[in-house]
Amino acid sequence: MPNAITGLILAGGRGARMGGADKGLQALRGMPLVTHVMRRLSPQVATLLISANRNLERYRALSATVVCDDLPDFAGPLAGILAGLRAATTEFVVTAPCDSPLLPTDLVARLAAGLQDRPGAEVAVAVTPHAGQWRVQPAFMMVPRTLADDLADYLGAGERKIQTWLARHTIAQVPFDDERPFYNINTLEELNDIERR
Repeated sequence: MPNAITGLILAGGRGARMGGADKGLQALRGMPLVTHVMRRLSPQVATLLISANRNLERYRALSATVVCDDLPDFAGPLAGILAGLRAATTEFVVTAPCDSPLLPTDLVARLAAGLQDRPGAEVAVAVTPHAGQWRVQPAFMMVPRTLADDLADYLGAGERKIQTWLARHTIAQVPFDDERPFYNINTLEELNDIERR
């Protein structure tokens, strides 16, 4: 049920491929990228969190609760996910990156259904078709709060890769037939290109 789910927007990266710019605050059609993501994710969940590590007041001005990494030096998306799991008051957290303004409007419902349909699964992850195979979209997942301690142990051991952490758990892969809604904007050139289109 949506009232058992928190949405977590991941906006805590260093934006290295964007020249160090704060990705979530880059404008698309006159609005920050994070606002586009909020508009799509917010109706699907009970409450919304933003994981950010700079420009905190600008993110707070968007009327969402902001959480910061406990680990220093931009430790990656898993650090943001851990902060979200610690802050959430719902049973599950659904994650989405701040640079995917076209994310599916049925993302949460389908991830929840995928988790229910696979007995024993702990995490649901979106997958999309690519070159005749299914490609995991690891930034789009549904995670129970009960995995917070496991994730903290993983990060405490110096590990950072999402795929490696997911491999520790039973995963429900949830297929989405179109990969375009999962398109993420990594550079200013890509931002300008999607603005034109």
